[in-house]
Formats: sequence, C-alpha cells, structure tokens
Amino acid sequence: MSDLLPCLEIGSSSSQHSVIWLHGLGADGHDFEPIVDELNLNQPVRFIFPHATEMAVTINNGMRMPAWYDIKAPQINQLQDEAGIRISQQSILALIEHEIERGVKSNNIILAGFSQGGAIALHTALRYDKPLAGMMGLSTYLPLADKVENEIHSANKNTPIFLAHGNDDQVIPVQLATDTQRALNKFGYDVELKKYEMEHSVCPQEIDDISDWINHCFS
Repeated sequence: MSDLLPCLEIGSSSSQHSVIWLHGLGADGHDFEPIVDELNLNQPVRFIFPHATEMAVTINNGMRMPAWYDIKAPQINQLQDEAGIRISQQSILALIEHEIERGVKSNNIILAGFSQGGAIALHTALRYDKPLAGMMGLSTYLPLADKVENEIHSANKNTPIFLAHGNDDQVIPVQLATDTQRALNKFGYDVELKKYEMEHSVCPQEIDDISDWINHCFS
C-alpha cells in the first residue's frame, strides 16, 4: 500500500463518518476547505482533503504543479495517463484504509472530488472491494471509460453516485458528464446528475444539493 499523502483534516478525530475529497489540477487540499462550513449536515463528519504531489503537466507546457495525473491533450479524455491514474488510485486506497484503521466503517466513507480529483474519486470507488457510502464527482468525467466494465467491483454496485456539472464548463464539457452518467447507467449504476448555470466551478445551489446528498448517504 502507498505511503499516506499529506492531508488537511477538518472535523472530529472521533467521527464515525468521513469524506475524502480530492482537489482539482494545480490546487491543493485547502481548495475546498471553505465549503465545509457552508454544508448543512445532520451529524459530525471528518473531512480529509489530500494534497496531490507535484508533477510536470504536458498540457501546461510541462510546468510542475499538484496533479493526480498528467493531461496530455486539450480534450481531457484523450491520450489518458493510465499509469498516473492508477498510481493516484493506490494513494487514495491508502487513505481509505487509514480511515478504516481509525474505526470508520467503509460504508461510512464517501469518496469525492472536483475536476481531475473527481475523475480519480470515480475511478477508485468503482474498483474498491468494500462498500462505500457514496461517490461524488464535481465538474468531472469518467477516466479510462473503456476499461471500467471489466474492472468494476460488485461491492459498490449499489453505492449512490452524485455528479454535478456546469452547463457552461469550458474545461470539461458538460457532455462528458452526460456521457459518464450514461456509461455508468449501462453498467447498472444509479447515477444522479445535476447541472447548473455555471462554468468550471461550484455554486450555492450545488452546495445545498451536496449537503442533502451527504445527509442521505450517511442516514
């Protein structure tokens, strides 16, 4: 198992419910820290915000920045960095197992992420061999979509999936969210997709919907 990534933690160390939330390209674990206070949750939840390691990103002229994997083409679902995606998968699996070691049951853990982080959240959760409470992908897409059917694990076949996307997203077109929902539906998953009048970001209505969804997953 991979060494643990450095993380920002918010919430009680004794909480029995955890959300592991992955940031987008070029950001860090602090990116979604402010949202915690805006969520209206029914019970104590520990939020784990890991910091991705820095790497050279091809699409950004090889500049080094926090990233979960390399992006090699303007269309994010083309020329995918399969090796990098799978390395990050192992890093997130280590965080999940760490929460379990701290006394949180796997079905009380939500794996979430924004943009590139959302792609890793979906990729990892679909393949995880224990049931999770939920998987959430914000402004993201399904990576390695052609390999999902042969790699998904039945443990999370009934795990709630929440997707949120902006209709005006210029980074990851909203069509990729629709394609993700359609692909997962085909594989037997029940996927909720909500679209908002925004770009590649998060809006107040979306935060309300995230609150409701988390409460449902932890009910």
